[in-house]
Amino acid sequence: GTKAPERTHILGVCSSGTKPSLAPPLPQPAPPGSLFLLTPPELVCLPVVAFLVAFHQNKALIGDRGLLPCKLYLRSVQNYFQGRIGWDAWSYAPTVMWLLDWSDMNFNLDLLALLGLGLSSFVLVTGCANMVLMAALWALYLSLVNVGQSQLLETGFLGIFLCPLWTLSRLPKHTPTSQVILWGFRWLIFRIMLGAGLIKIRGDKCWLDLTCMDFHYETQPVPNPLAYFLHRSPWWFHRFETLSNHFIELLVPFFLFLGRRMCILHGVLQILFQVILIISGNLSFLNWLTIVPSLACFDDAALGFLFPSGAQGLKDRVLKLQNEEAQGIQPRLRYGCLVRRLVNLALGVLVAWLSVPVVLNLLSSRQIMNTSFSPLRIVNTYGAFGSITKERTEVILQGTASPNASAPDVVWEDYEFKCKPGDPWRRPCLISPYHYRLDWLMWFAAFQTYEQNEWIIHLAGKLLAGDAEALSLLALNPFEGRAPPRWVRGEHYRYRFSLPGGQHSAQGKWWIRKRIGPYFPPLCLDGLKDYFSAREWPLPEPHPGTA
Repeated sequence: GTKAPERTHILGVCSSGTKPSLAPPLPQPAPPGSLFLLTPPELVCLPVVAFLVAFHQNKALIGDRGLLPCKLYLRSVQNYFQGRIGWDAWSYAPTVMWLLDWSDMNFNLDLLALLGLGLSSFVLVTGCANMVLMAALWALYLSLVNVGQSQLLETGFLGIFLCPLWTLSRLPKHTPTSQVILWGFRWLIFRIMLGAGLIKIRGDKCWLDLTCMDFHYETQPVPNPLAYFLHRSPWWFHRFETLSNHFIELLVPFFLFLGRRMCILHGVLQILFQVILIISGNLSFLNWLTIVPSLACFDDAALGFLFPSGAQGLKDRVLKLQNEEAQGIQPRLRYGCLVRRLVNLALGVLVAWLSVPVVLNLLSSRQIMNTSFSPLRIVNTYGAFGSITKERTEVILQGTASPNASAPDVVWEDYEFKCKPGDPWRRPCLISPYHYRLDWLMWFAAFQTYEQNEWIIHLAGKLLAGDAEALSLLALNPFEGRAPPRWVRGEHYRYRFSLPGGQHSAQGKWWIRKRIGPYFPPLCLDGLKDYFSAREWPLPEPHPGTA
C-alpha cells in the first residue's frame, strides 16, 4: 500500500531514490509504472553545442563590430527606459550583460560562452550535476539569447529541477523526481508537436492538399545529401509523408493522457519522427532537443533493458532502492525534501499560469509560432514550417577587383558560405546538430529584400574591407591572399536539385541554378559611409592592401 518511487536517473545528470536497507532483497525487474528519469544525453550534450556555436560565431554576428552589434540593442533598451538600467530594463531583456563593462563586448560574449561551455562539458563528461550548475547554465544561455538570437531555455529550466540542490552524486538518495517535473516535460513535448501541427493546417494550403513534401527537401533552410535523393521520391510517398506528419503532430500528442502504454507509444513515435527529421535535413539541434522531453514518456520497465545488470552497477542499485520502497522501507522525511516538494508545487503553479497565453495561442485561428510571452522564456509557443516555399532562391555575394563595376569585361567572383547552397558542384553539407547561423539568415534573406535585411549590407561592407571576423563565417574568400574587392554585389538566383543520373548530375552538379536578377547593386566602401553612420555601425577599417 506504499507509494512506488517516482523516477530515478540511472545514467546522466541527476538521480533519485530512497535510503538503502542493511540487508536489501535480491533485485527484481522494475514493475510497470515505476519511474526513474534517465537523464537524456541531449540535456547535457546540446548545451555544449549551443555554447560552442556561440563562442565561434557570436563575435562576428553580435560583437563590437558584428553584423548586428548587441551593444546597440542594449543601448536602445536602456534609452527606451530613460537611460536607466533598472528593473524595467532587466525584466525586458534579462541578461548579465547589464552588469558587465560594454567597452569590450567581444570579451563579454566569449566569457559567457566559455563559462557555459566549461560547465556543460563538466556535466557531460562526469554525468553529474546539481540545481546550482543547471541554473547557471540556464542563466548563461538566457543572457546570450536575450542579446542575440526557446526551446533550449525551457528544456534547461525544467532540467534544473531534475537535480539535487548540492550533491553531484549520480544516484542521490533523497531527491526523488517529482511528477510535476515529469509532466512538465510531457507538457513541453505536447505543445511542441501540437503547435507544429496546428500552424501547418492553419497556414500553407499545401499541408491540406498533401503536396508540401513535394517541395520541402529542396527548399528547407540547409539541405543535406539525403534530402537530394528524398526529393525525388514518388508522389505517393510524399503524400504518405505529409499524412504521417499530421498524424504525429496532431493526434499522437494526445496519447500522453491515455495511460502508460499509449504514453510509451507516444515516446517511441516522437523519437522515431525526430530521428527521421535529423537524417533528412540540417535543422540545427532542434530535433535532437525535441527528443529530450519525449524520454519522460518511459518508465523503468520500458527502459531497463538498455542498461547492464551487473552486480553493484547503477541499474542494480536502482532496483534495490525500488524494492526497498515497495516493501515499505521509507526514509524519514527530511526538511530539505519538504522544501523541495513545496518548490516543485510552486513550479507547477508557475508553469500552469504561464501556459494560459500559450494555450490561448494554440486555440486561436491567428496562432503565432516560436514566441515567448515572458522575458524569461520559461513557457513558449512552438511551430515549424507553417508555410513552405515552392522554389528555392539564394543570394550569392560576389566581389570584383575591377575599378569599374559596370565595365563590360568585369570579372565577378563568388563568396562561398559554410553550408548553404552556392557552387552547384558542391555537395550539400551534413552538420547537424551544429548550426551555422549566418547561413540560416541568408536563407530568410533570399525570399525577402535587402531593405528588410539591412545586416546583409553590413556584411558587404565588411567584405569590402577584408574583415577577418566576417570572413571567418564564410567557407571561401575568393580574394584570399589578395587585396579585398573594390566592389561587392548581391545576385539573386533560383536553385533546384539536379536529377540523379541526369545530364547535370553526370557533370558532378548537385544543383542547377538560374539568375533571377540583382539582389542589391554593386557597392564600394566609400559609398557606404553615410549608410553605416545612420545606423551607428562602425565603418570597417580598410585592409592594408586595399587601393
